[in-house]
Amino acid sequence: MNNKKICVIGAGYVGIPLAFAFSKHFDTTVYTHSKEHAEELQNGYDRTQNFTAEELKSSQLKVISDIQTVNSANIYIITVPTPVDDTLKPDLTPIISATSTVASVLKKGDIVVYESTVFIGCTEELCVPILEKESHLIYNEEFFCGYSPERINPTDKKNTLENVVKIVSGSTEQTKQTLVSLYGTIIKAGIYQAPSMKVAEASKLMENIQRDVNIALMNELSALYAKLGIATHDVIEAASTKWNFHKYFPGLVGGHCIGVDPYYILLNAENEHISMPIVEQARDTNEKVPLRIINEIKAVLTKRQQSLAGKMVLLLGIAYKENTNDIRNSKSAVVYKLLKENNAIVDVVDPYADKQLTKKSYNVDLLDDIPDEKQYDIIIVTLAHDSFKKINWKKLKKEETLLYDIKKLVPKEEQDFYF
Repeated sequence: MNNKKICVIGAGYVGIPLAFAFSKHFDTTVYTHSKEHAEELQNGYDRTQNFTAEELKSSQLKVISDIQTVNSANIYIITVPTPVDDTLKPDLTPIISATSTVASVLKKGDIVVYESTVFIGCTEELCVPILEKESHLIYNEEFFCGYSPERINPTDKKNTLENVVKIVSGSTEQTKQTLVSLYGTIIKAGIYQAPSMKVAEASKLMENIQRDVNIALMNELSALYAKLGIATHDVIEAASTKWNFHKYFPGLVGGHCIGVDPYYILLNAENEHISMPIVEQARDTNEKVPLRIINEIKAVLTKRQQSLAGKMVLLLGIAYKENTNDIRNSKSAVVYKLLKENNAIVDVVDPYADKQLTKKSYNVDLLDDIPDEKQYDIIIVTLAHDSFKKINWKKLKKEETLLYDIKKLVPKEEQDFYF
């Protein structure tokens, strides 16, 4: 393994931790197509906030924005995002572009590993033909491939890269064993050898589809329990006293995995003429949660002979999960959009999210903090950031303020809605 030189393609939430870990053992380069991003990392600034300037500057990790300057790498690991487009179809543009980038420098004997979430069969059916065509090399004779799905959970200090079992697969048995040894140098939790790349691709999708379906079930039950005047969290706590009950909680389903991965397996299903109504219904249920929040607020206002128009609203949270700056596929942003469509006046506070990126992505102007001495008609809590746990809720409320808390940060007696 001493002669292995690694180039990680993609310097985001997956690529940076992976490249940083490998750089402790191997000659490692991370590539980003953005010159500005590369300069930030070279100067010690990590957009994902995984590493400090001191950690980056003291590491052996090299950062490039021109793939032609990569120093004789023989293992390329692709970690680019795989989102969906406006029609909820898989957007394969990033992975196609990354594959072409690698193809331009691919040499005999090199291995290309994909960690990005893809549809089942994507590595060999979409990516390998690009690599062959653009490199003029023969697959499984002159270059080889592997698939090892990422399991990065941003801000999770317990289930870190090193502490989560790594699934590894290869286009040949020798390739797989090479990758087992490679990843084995950084993964403490152990390596699982998948029997094929398709199995590894499918496992990543299954992990997140299972969560999506179970959260959708909780969201459906939550809507009913709210009508019946009982809190879903109370029901979950009661049910969890049974040994085989698994806890899932209702809520907004955003981010880069749970709210996206099901569409990749639905592409497989469509191509095979297979119906997947449970997966489709779960997606539909979870996508409608922001609308449920708005409709429940409007229902209370209607009883008061009021509307959302002109109401002062405080929206707490824009990232997709707690204590992270990751705003990809934010459903809090959908709540914001619906509020604005109903002509509400909305202040948004999220101490973790980047102001410029939030403005660019969702046209939301973030406040630095909750304004002093300001009270709101409606307060909506979508995230349980640690800083939100210290809020003096009574100070923010008027006599008739509606408080909609989907994270149960607020004392039960101060909440106005069941969720």
